[in-house]
Amino acid sequence: MRFVIVGYGRVGIRTSQILSEEGHEVVIVEEDPDKANRARDDGFEVIEGDGSDETVLTEAGVDTADALGGLTGNLNVNFAACMVGKHHGCRTVMRIDEDYREDIYHKYADDVDEVIYPERLGAAGAKTAMLGGDFDVIADLTESLQLTTMTISDDSSLVGTRVHAVELPTDARIYAHGRKKERMTIPLPGTKLEAGDRVALIAAQDALPSVRERLQASA
Repeated sequence: MRFVIVGYGRVGIRTSQILSEEGHEVVIVEEDPDKANRARDDGFEVIEGDGSDETVLTEAGVDTADALGGLTGNLNVNFAACMVGKHHGCRTVMRIDEDYREDIYHKYADDVDEVIYPERLGAAGAKTAMLGGDFDVIADLTESLQLTTMTISDDSSLVGTRVHAVELPTDARIYAHGRKKERMTIPLPGTKLEAGDRVALIAAQDALPSVRERLQASA
């Protein structure tokens, strides 16, 4: 897949690196010369210019991109970039700072595909690290949805169960699966779960207790 990332700061750098490591094509749009040079040194294609300018984004190939991330520290730039991306048929993800009021969030959230709060994502990771265990809530995707991973233990009642037969709440679903030490992929419905497998789920926050109980139940 092909992605346009607007902003090569703290959030843009890490996002771009992860996408690149997973084999995706990434183009960086960055106005600051020092950050643009860093992106080039990191091996990325870079378009220097204002990320809110449609001409600049067109040069970056927004018309053929699968998604655009407005990840600068400037809300207005991020929103403008996402609106250009939306016009060209891209999926749009906009960074917003945690201290914006809820009404501001909803004002922008209605016009883009996803809004992310970097501070909330970091807090979710810190919470998981402190709690420990093999049930890992790794990110708040929205105000109501969380991305969750877990490892199937040796004594789990799910060992030998096919993915399509795993009973979960209606607002939770498995979307990725991987054998021990293998990368996660979209599972076939008939894939049987084995001890040591990892699964990734999207679940509503209020469904997490029942999801946790179901997935960690012993045989």
